[in-house]
Amino acid sequence: MARGDDDFYSRDRPENPTLPEDRPRGGGPEDRPRTGHRRVLVWWLVAAVVLVALLIIFWF
Repeated sequence: MARGDDDFYSRDRPENPTLPEDRPRGGGPEDRPRTGHRRVLVWWLVAAVVLVALLIIFWF
């Protein structure tokens, strides 16, 4: 590669050409996004209780 090629690509570059990190890397379980799993579990539990109540009401 000739010296002129290096100058061509570097003349318009800023002093510090690295970009700031736009999204953090890593993270642990505390950084996990909250999902709706608990809400689904609550609805399944409510449905099970209603089902058991209906069975008890109509069985006896």
